[in-house]
Amino acid sequence: RAVAPAQLSPRSMKAAVGAAVGALLAGSAAAAPARGPTVAERLKADLAKKDDKTTHWALLMAGSNTWGNYRHQADTYHAYQIFKAAGLDDDHIVVMHYDDIANGSENPMPGKVINKPDGDDVYAGVPKDYTGCDVNADNFVAILKGDADSVSGGSGKVIDSSADDKVFVAFFDHGGPGILGVPGGCGDFLYANDVNKALTDKFAANGFKELTFYVEACESGSIFEGLLPANISTYVTTAANADESSWGYYCPGMTPAPPSEFNTCLGDFYSITWMENADSADLSVETLEKQYKVVRDIVGKNGTYDQGSHVMQYGDTDISNETVSEFIPAAKDASEAYDWTQWIPASARKWIKAEPKAAVKNAAVEQRDADLHSLWHVYLSKPAGSDAKAKAFKAFQAETNRRAELDAAVANVAAALLSEEHLNGERKAGEPVTRDWDCYKQGVKAFEAQCGALGQYGLKHAGVMAKACNAGKTPADITVAAGKAC
Repeated sequence: RAVAPAQLSPRSMKAAVGAAVGALLAGSAAAAPARGPTVAERLKADLAKKDDKTTHWALLMAGSNTWGNYRHQADTYHAYQIFKAAGLDDDHIVVMHYDDIANGSENPMPGKVINKPDGDDVYAGVPKDYTGCDVNADNFVAILKGDADSVSGGSGKVIDSSADDKVFVAFFDHGGPGILGVPGGCGDFLYANDVNKALTDKFAANGFKELTFYVEACESGSIFEGLLPANISTYVTTAANADESSWGYYCPGMTPAPPSEFNTCLGDFYSITWMENADSADLSVETLEKQYKVVRDIVGKNGTYDQGSHVMQYGDTDISNETVSEFIPAAKDASEAYDWTQWIPASARKWIKAEPKAAVKNAAVEQRDADLHSLWHVYLSKPAGSDAKAKAFKAFQAETNRRAELDAAVANVAAALLSEEHLNGERKAGEPVTRDWDCYKQGVKAFEAQCGALGQYGLKHAGVMAKACNAGKTPADITVAAGKAC
C-alpha cells in the first residue's frame, strides 16, 4: 500500500517519487514526444540540487521615501514575501526600506501595505534591516559586496555569500542616466560605475556562483550598458532601456485602479509583472528567459510601448537558460515541500495545477510623474473647503513650480556649457553614459550646491552634467554655469 509522502523521510520520499515517476514513464514513454532531458533525468538533477552546497541569498532595496512613492516599498515587500515563501530564512534576505508608508498618515490601511488592488498585506513580517537613512548608496554597495566592516547602522546583515552560492538582487526606485536614486535626504545617489565595480569585485573574491539582478528605475539600462562584463556570471534585467522612463502601475484614475481610498500607485509595471509571474508560474519549469519574454511583452505592450517600456537584458545571458527556481528556490526540506506534480507532463499538469495567468495591463503612469499624480489625487480626496484640501493643493503647486524652476535652470546650464552637437547627440550603442565618473559625480554635486537638490524628478536632468564632462568641462565650469542659472 502506498505511503503518503508526508510520512516518508527525505531519502525514502526520493525513492518513492522516483519509482512513481518511473512507472508513469513506463506507461507513456512510447507516445511521448521528444522534450529534451527525460523526466527521470530532470528528477535526478532536481534531487541532486537539494543535496548540493548552494545557499541562496536575496538583497532587496527600495530607494525612495514619502507617500507618493508608495509603490517602491510595496514592490520591495512583495519581493520579500516571494523569497520567504520560497524557503529563504531572514538570515539570507537583506531588506533596505525607508519604512515610512505602512504607518504613514495617508495610509488607509494602517500597518498594512498592498502591491495590487485585491492584494494581501505584503508588509507583514518584513525585517527592518536598514531603515530611514541607513538606506543609502554606501550601505547598498557594502551589503552587496559582503563588507560588514563598511556598513553603517542597521542590522549589520550583508550578503555573506561564497563561491557556491546564488544571489538575487532587486532594486526599486527612480533613476537617471547612470544613476539610481536613494531616499530623499539620505546622501549621494548610487552611480552605475560603483554598482558594476561592486559586482566585479564580489565575483573576483569568489563571492557567488551566479548572480541575478532585477532593476526597476527610469533609464535603468544605463546602469549596465557598456559597463557590465559578460564574464562575471551576472545576469541582469531592467525595467527600461538607457534612455526612457519606466512606469508606475495600479494608479488612481487608471484601469486597473487601486481601492478607492488610495491616492497613490500601488506598484511599478515591470516589477509587479515579474513578481505576479513568480507568484503564479511553476518556477521549477519556467526559465529566466521565458520570464523575461513574458515581462518584456506585457510591459512593452507587445512591442507598441504605449504606456510601456523596453525591458532589457545585460551581462551573462546564458544564465537565462536556467529555471527561475535556481534563484527563487523551492523549499529546502523535500519531505515538507517536494512538488512531485511538476514532473507530470504539461498536457496533464493543467488538471492538477493552474497554469500561470497574465494580468490585464491597461494603463500606467510615467515613473517620474507618479508622485505628482499621487499629490493631485491626495488633493482630490480631501473634503471640499477643508484646510487639508488647501494644504494638499499647496503641496501639488509647490512641486509643479519646483519642477518648472529646475527644468529652466538645467536648460540654462546646458546652453552655457554645451554645443547643440554635444547636447543633442546620441550615445553610440553600448556606450556608457560617461567614462569620467568622478567628474560626473562632482558635477551633480556642483549643480545641486547652486540650484538645490535634483530630487527624484530631477534625476532625468543629471545627464546634462555627464554630457558636460564628456565635452571636457569640469565641475568648476558647472559651478559657474549653475550659479548664473540659479
